[in-house]
Amino acid sequence: MLMKNKLYFKLKNKKIQEIAFSAICEEQKNIGYYALPEQNITPILEYCKTIPERIKNIAVIGIGGSSLGAKAIYEFIKPTRKLQRKLYFFESTDPINITTLLSKIDLEKTHFLIISKSGTTVETFSIYKYIYSLKNDSKSYTFITDPGSPLEKYAHKIGASILDLPNNVGGRFSVLSTVGLVPLALSGIDIQALLYGANTLKKSFFGAGYMQDTLLKKAVFYAQNHAQYHINCIFAYSETLKYFCEWYVQLWGESLGKKQRHSAFNVGLTPIGLIGPKDQHSFLQLLMEGTRDKSVTFIKIEDFQDDIVIPDISLPHLESLDSLNNLPFSKLINMQCDSVIKALLEEEIPLDSISISKVNEGNIGALMYYYELLTSLVGELIDVNTYDQPGVEAGKIILKKKLNSLS
Repeated sequence: MLMKNKLYFKLKNKKIQEIAFSAICEEQKNIGYYALPEQNITPILEYCKTIPERIKNIAVIGIGGSSLGAKAIYEFIKPTRKLQRKLYFFESTDPINITTLLSKIDLEKTHFLIISKSGTTVETFSIYKYIYSLKNDSKSYTFITDPGSPLEKYAHKIGASILDLPNNVGGRFSVLSTVGLVPLALSGIDIQALLYGANTLKKSFFGAGYMQDTLLKKAVFYAQNHAQYHINCIFAYSETLKYFCEWYVQLWGESLGKKQRHSAFNVGLTPIGLIGPKDQHSFLQLLMEGTRDKSVTFIKIEDFQDDIVIPDISLPHLESLDSLNNLPFSKLINMQCDSVIKALLEEEIPLDSISISKVNEGNIGALMYYYELLTSLVGELIDVNTYDQPGVEAGKIILKKKLNSLS
């Protein structure tokens, strides 16, 4: 098993679990992300061969689901591996951010991936227009979009490369599609191993393995208690998971914050991403003694593949800290995690822990697919459409009206 999930809360409601599992099995017929772990990646690998070796940077121009997943995986793997190319993510209309990123790359050694499902994303194309004004060679760009979109027509017009998005895969569930796999493969990350990890978890869930019972129990707990514990915190004990937390916040927030399908009630679970031990010195106080409206998931790495040790040094007046001497940092950070878990359990805070064996593609693939399945299950149980985003679209409509009024 690529990852272990220990639940510290108990739940006995097999009937609801069976209903949720049946609904998810039925949903596979129409929702495309479920099939992604078993896809044929040969076309993606063949495309990657067309990018010249002189290209040292891959720049992703996209926002939200078009960039967060790939960024999460890249930043997870990067510290432990010498990769073929660097990835840069243009995902904000902040002018300082755009200028700063451009100062880091040589345009002649950079290939740009423009990712937009609709083909008309305002943020994406404001950035693209600026960069295109600096480098208007169509061979420097690849466009990833839905077949038949305005963006596909534009790409044909200028003679640029085009890659299609698979059917019925929403942006925030698209990390294992061309959206995430293409930039990751171009950077040198093993996307076959990534899919293998996701598929291992998929088989465990749908094949009545360990993950089926675990995920169903966890989803039912969240659904049954979402009125009281309406804030869900991930407490990840590794800096490599910082951008995974950002991906989770989008996935959870945009999928579960909705009006219910069969009522007028607004529901949702608010996601918060924390990094330990840094956030022990801020957010932990709120968890321990604040309002009892939060559940917590701890994520820790068993083997950091880094054996640096605290030196055997005694400091004057600080002899009480000699217990740290000769202790590996990898052991210390997990002792910190376990200590916080114990403290929260004594306060009866609902929590669970996920242990990842080590930093590699298979484990992050499994973790991300785990959270996609969990999101789908919770969405079904709290009676929302997990895959739309009318609240986001409302803001886009207002923005486009404002832009139209300028012209």
